[in-house]
Order: sequence, then structure tokens, then C-alpha cells
Amino acid sequence: MEEEKIELRQMEKTWENNPKKVAKPGSTFERIIQPCIGELVGTMFFVFIGCVSVIENVEAAGRLQPALVHGLAVAVMIACMAEISGSHFNPPFTLAIYLCGGMQLVMVFPYIISQIIGGVLGAAMSRVMTSTENYVNATGAAFTIVQSEDQLLRAVFAEMTMTCLVTMVVLLGAVNGKSKSPMVPFMVGCTVIVNILAGGDVSGTCLNPARALGPALIAGYWSYHWVYWVGPIGGGLIAAALVRLLLGDEKIRVIMK
Repeated sequence: MEEEKIELRQMEKTWENNPKKVAKPGSTFERIIQPCIGELVGTMFFVFIGCVSVIENVEAAGRLQPALVHGLAVAVMIACMAEISGSHFNPPFTLAIYLCGGMQLVMVFPYIISQIIGGVLGAAMSRVMTSTENYVNATGAAFTIVQSEDQLLRAVFAEMTMTCLVTMVVLLGAVNGKSKSPMVPFMVGCTVIVNILAGGDVSGTCLNPARALGPALIAGYWSYHWVYWVGPIGGGLIAAALVRLLLGDEKIRVIMK
């Protein structure tokens, strides 16, 4: 015990004498503030790159360009920010990770707020970067594919099922002890790519309310916007339930232990 106290005093003394004043390990900055900044910055660049890929998309490229850009962007940001914030960048991911015991309740709301702010900033950055003509033609990369009530059921179902799939990949690859994998960035990126290729013509494949809100706010387009909250959040909750009840290891699973 005495040795531990001496070592702790030495660490504190080293920190106090450090002219750069780097944050203490386990300090409030590293535990609370830095993860929120990581979520804001990661979501901001993901939404920025995603919006630009849609706004500047050549017609001949179809869904392939946005699919690759969104998937590769999220893979890179996950790899970069994993040790800082856990690389959620998506409110349904945050809710599902909390429900599966992967984070504390106190951080859920700050994470979601950071993601929403990041999404708005990313959409604003795309507005500055792209030409007015292309921006208007693409409605700022807001999701405009749902144009009538006849499409609503299919769109909500598509957003729910596809978000459930990618959320399960996150939970099983990053939270569940039995199936954790260092390949999570690659797996999540690939899942985003195949989802967009498969469901882009049905709902636009948002899978992320922060990705939907930013462009909708900056472009002023709100038609059927609720689809991109209800679908992804519902899909995230279903994925959490599947992991909690059936797919998780003994630590996460609440039944049949």
C-alpha cells in the first residue's frame, strides 16, 4: 500500500512539473470532455464527407460512389477514434451500447448531443465546399427519396432492419466479449457499404439520425424526416435486445445463462 502511495505521488509530481500540462490519466478531460469531442469531430467529418459524396456524385456512378465513401469514411474514423470515444458517431449505436453494458448512463446524453452537433457542422461544411447549383440539385444531401405515404412502411422497415444489422455488427464486434474483434472498423465499413448498395433506392439508407438531421437543417428539407429517427432508433433497440437476450455472452445475456 505504501509503495502505491509513493508511486502515485511521483506521478502527480511529474505531471505538475510538465510544462505542457498534459491531462492526467483518468482526468475529467480524458474521461468526459475528450470522448465528447471525439464524437463531435468524428461525426462531423463522417457527415461532411458523406454529404459531399452525394452532392458531387456523378449520375453515372449511381449508388456506388456514396456507398464506398460512407463505408470507407466510417471505417477510418472508427479506427482513429476507437481509443478516444469508442467511435459511435450514431445515436442508435450509443443507445444500444449503453443497453448492452458498454458505457455509463451519464455519458449517453452528452454523446448524443455531440453527435447531433457534429452532424450539423459536417452538413454546414459541405454547403461551404460545394457549388450552389450542385447543392440545390442534391437538396444538400438530405434524404429525399420518400415522396409519398405509400413508401413510408417500406422506408421505415428498411431503415429499421439495416440499422439493426450494422448495430449488431458493432455490438458483437466491439462490446460482446465472446466475439470481440480488431476487425470492427472494416466490418462496420463493409456493412454500411452493402446496406447502401442494397437499400439506397428504398429509403436512401440513412441509418443515422445525426446524418439525417444535419443536411435537413442546413438545406431546410423536412419532408418525412421522422422516418430517419424512428427507423434507425428502432433498429438499434432491436439489435440491443437480440444481443441481450440471445446472442450475447454470459456477462451480457440476461436469460438462459
